[in-house]
Amino acid sequence: MLVSILLLLIGLVLLVKGADWLVDGASVLAKKRNVSDLAIGLTIVAFGTSAPELVVNVVAASGNYPDIVFGNIIGSNNFNLFVILGLSGLIIPLSVQSSTVWKEIPYSLLAAIVVFFLANNYFVDDTREISRFDAGILLVLFAAFLYYVATQLKSEEGGEIIAVKDYSTLKIWTLIIIGLAGLVLGGKLVVDNAVSMAQSLGVSEKIIGLTIVAAGTSLPELATSVVAAYRKNTDIAIGNIIGSNIFNIFLILGVSGLVRPLGFNPSFNTDIYILMGGTIFLFFAMFTGKRKKLDRWEAFILLSTYLLYTGYLVGMER
Repeated sequence: MLVSILLLLIGLVLLVKGADWLVDGASVLAKKRNVSDLAIGLTIVAFGTSAPELVVNVVAASGNYPDIVFGNIIGSNNFNLFVILGLSGLIIPLSVQSSTVWKEIPYSLLAAIVVFFLANNYFVDDTREISRFDAGILLVLFAAFLYYVATQLKSEEGGEIIAVKDYSTLKIWTLIIIGLAGLVLGGKLVVDNAVSMAQSLGVSEKIIGLTIVAAGTSLPELATSVVAAYRKNTDIAIGNIIGSNIFNIFLILGVSGLVRPLGFNPSFNTDIYILMGGTIFLFFAMFTGKRKKLDRWEAFILLSTYLLYTGYLVGMER
């Protein structure tokens, strides 16, 4: 058991550092080849924070562990929304841009609703799964979101500036190769030892996926948003979370469903309801207290809700 915990922690470190090294090397390579800041931000940097979830899910889908796949995605989104936004909002009230309120938050709610209906197959038959056709729908919706982000950034003066270092060609490719290796090895360690821990503890893969794996793969988002809130970059703090939740469902679940059709455990519906409820709460929080701002008391409600619900989930397993 202790060995499984240690190997899982090593896997999480490899995932986070692997993503960091990959983004570092790929960003410098792209800059050297005159790729625009916009393209780097939309592809390499965005992929970097989602890479841990993506790799874990591809490995889990390949090994036919659908509960780890759904637990990681839905758990990561709930962790992002309730814990990371909660902590960030406690540090400083988070001002939110009008486009985030009226477009991105509703789009993240749409993502939760879409996965709910696709996974439960209410309109087709009684087979609960994300099929390859469903995965294609998710990826089309992801492409639509990517197009929206691209047009949004182009409309902003100057666009996003991506700061990159100047490395030698050898160092660039070393970072990319080591980063990819770290992601692959880390993903394998996380999935294998998460399953092993679930068996040793006598709890379901669903609970391990929703808690330990989800929190671990959300570490890049946690670091980004908390540091951004501390530095009073509130747009980054909240935009990072909403964007990540959309990425997780449309891109990562879409790719996972292409690897293998994913059987859906209906007990995840409660977790999706929590995600929908939290997203709706965030939307209406923009109109209570100070407008277009997540106040500290609202952030406290988010964080408290997650802690209470997680305690309930763990208690139900006993």
